[in-house]
Amino acid sequence: MDPTLTPLLAAVQKNCNIADALHAGDYTLCVYLLKMREYFRWEKGYTFSTPLPRADVGNWLKEREQQWEALENVDFERLPVAGDELDPFDSEALNSALKPYGLVYSAGIGQGGRPHFFLARLEHRQVENEFTVYIAAEEFARDLAAPPAMTLGNTIFVRRESLRRMIWEKIEEWRWNQLENPMGRAIACYDFGVDDDHALARMTDDQIPNLLLHEIGEVMAGKIFGTAWEDMLAEIPRSRTELALRAVRDHCADSLSTLPTLLATGNPANIHFFMATLTNMRKALAPKLIRAYDRWLVTQCLDDFDDYASHARTHWADLGREILQTHNEGGSLNSLQTLIDANPL
Repeated sequence: MDPTLTPLLAAVQKNCNIADALHAGDYTLCVYLLKMREYFRWEKGYTFSTPLPRADVGNWLKEREQQWEALENVDFERLPVAGDELDPFDSEALNSALKPYGLVYSAGIGQGGRPHFFLARLEHRQVENEFTVYIAAEEFARDLAAPPAMTLGNTIFVRRESLRRMIWEKIEEWRWNQLENPMGRAIACYDFGVDDDHALARMTDDQIPNLLLHEIGEVMAGKIFGTAWEDMLAEIPRSRTELALRAVRDHCADSLSTLPTLLATGNPANIHFFMATLTNMRKALAPKLIRAYDRWLVTQCLDDFDDYASHARTHWADLGREILQTHNEGGSLNSLQTLIDANPL
């Protein structure tokens, strides 16, 4: 990276650290430790197949937690670039300034109001209809969560390195128990155990288009619900209802974009991985989808999936509109949860 951008890199990473100081405690202990191991791997440059030195990880973890304690009350920094200092949440202005350097930057607010930042090498930029898509490669600054994709307006950011790490975390988690589940079946479609690095690269390549499909679905869902959905989420505290609302939105996005393509191609690895990444809340809200998967495992027939998909597009959009109407009419958190619980698919 251009050495003149060193102050920018330092400022972005500091903002990432501030975000972690505020939200690293949101995870359960097991998930937190797993994410910290992989954060150490990224920061120190270890390959995925290299065993991590436990003592070094432990010492680093203590130092990082002490660093976070000092940042809990610190404001996010403005970012120095091209002789100016820009708002760290103004991704559009940052990317315009970074274009000559072949870099991509993103900032946004994720689940639970958590800020996310990253700075990376730009692998590819493309315009698809009304969508502008940035594919990020090597990451120079990131936070602990590092979501593999985010959508800001009509701009979609897909992070190859973060997707690869997310997949690896799921593989590591699966290896602890080796359950007969969708993740195990997805792993079995690749040559893990023979050449992990190559298998991980292949799996990442396969999932980037599907990740992009979901984010395109998010943009499409945004056109249905407007900005009112995000305004509603901003008013709702961290709770089961917030998770349920995000699950409804995710189901809507997938019904609009992801599922039609998955079912048209019928690639087993992609179907297994899609099911493996469903949260428990999403599973609870879509029992028909779970039954369709279980039926497909037995018959290899997609008819039940097709039946679910034929209803999903309308169901989740209509439920989302009803949720917004209830909220706009002053409905309580309990009334929103009751509405969602009464309308599974």
